[in-house]
Amino acid sequence: MQTFKDVWTMVDEFCATKVGDVAYNMWIHTIEPVDFKNGEAVLKVPHNIHKKVIDQTYAELIKTAFQLIMGFPVGLRVLCEENPDLTGNHAIPAEPSGYEYTFDTYIVGSSNRFAHAASMAVAEKPSIVYNPLVIYGNSGVGKTHLMLAIYNHVKHKYPTKDILYVHSEEFISDFITDVHEGRMEEFRNRYRNVDILLVDDIQFIAGKEETQVEFFNTFNALHLNNKQIVVTSDRPPKDIKALDERLRSRFESGLITDIAPPEFETRVGIIKRKAQMIGLDIEDEVVYYIAENIKQNIRQLEGTVKKLQMNYKIDGLKPTIAHVQNVIRDIKNDFQPEPITVTKVIEEVGRTYSVSYDDIMSKKQNAPVTKVRQICMYIVREITDMSLEEIGANFGKNHATVLHSINKVAAIMEAQPKEKNVIEDIIKNLQTPID
Repeated sequence: MQTFKDVWTMVDEFCATKVGDVAYNMWIHTIEPVDFKNGEAVLKVPHNIHKKVIDQTYAELIKTAFQLIMGFPVGLRVLCEENPDLTGNHAIPAEPSGYEYTFDTYIVGSSNRFAHAASMAVAEKPSIVYNPLVIYGNSGVGKTHLMLAIYNHVKHKYPTKDILYVHSEEFISDFITDVHEGRMEEFRNRYRNVDILLVDDIQFIAGKEETQVEFFNTFNALHLNNKQIVVTSDRPPKDIKALDERLRSRFESGLITDIAPPEFETRVGIIKRKAQMIGLDIEDEVVYYIAENIKQNIRQLEGTVKKLQMNYKIDGLKPTIAHVQNVIRDIKNDFQPEPITVTKVIEEVGRTYSVSYDDIMSKKQNAPVTKVRQICMYIVREITDMSLEEIGANFGKNHATVLHSINKVAAIMEAQPKEKNVIEDIIKNLQTPID
């Protein structure tokens, strides 16, 4: 008879095939199964921010996994070890779960050689060379691996150094929460009293004026005190149109290096390394077939290997080319970007312009709220296939109002280049998967 812990192991393995390694190790693999009663799975996580991420991002995936494995719909309740009265509801995990993210497990090729060398130099001598270090490249090419490799190397070589790794979305959320709750001194102590600050996907702060000012001041405080800063982005700073010019200048004062999609030899090395790490035997012809058919995204390569292992453990299916063809098709479908919803647009625009979701969806007609609501409608029209009537239904407006809003925003963008840059960056960020 299977225990709940056994069921959770299968849920965990299923989720590992659906998300990238960084997200899996940081958010899902650290979940502890607690109990199953009255059709509800009870899970435990160590931090409030961890609970928030699971509830908002991964709850549906976990419930889907439970239903597939148990054969019926399962409720989900996530408990938290952290005492909110002591630490607040914004705590960041002290250490990223990335035991395998080291320089030893990073496959080096011509596409990433310079970024790898720069990251090793920073990890060996923080604040001495390349400060700040900016690494950019498309989603899934290995930027976060290098960030966590720096983290793990520094933790091993300099155990007394205080090092903080966050995603820019966490920095933004943390800042907004602490501003509203009057805890800015705590916020600044947390971010400015570290020896090394690592921030993933910095492009998401573009256009968010108050957040950019705070990050600029944080950057200056760290840099003036000879502390190391490393950031990643999906594009070079010069191409982040709504990035504060002062921040752009700070980033460009250090070293900017890119990571390109991996070439064939690097892809082969990544597949073999991943298979070796999880104990899966794959014939060379199968490895080459995977490498030939997945060319842009390292997470898809690793996801294919993980799914092959899962199928072997569950169904005894050995990796063959015929089997791999189906797995690759599934993996490519799994890694398709999630549809951009009206809610997601409203949340991103609202955060950029500091207007709440409730205000945007209300009947308020004051100029700032009206403008932001119009921008939301414009962006929904630009990046979805929704009709004017469908957009209007989501905002409680008729199609004529939606058309007026779209034309109004188009006119603003034509007359105001700065506003155009902000809106275009919002669209770019909405279309960019979070690493």
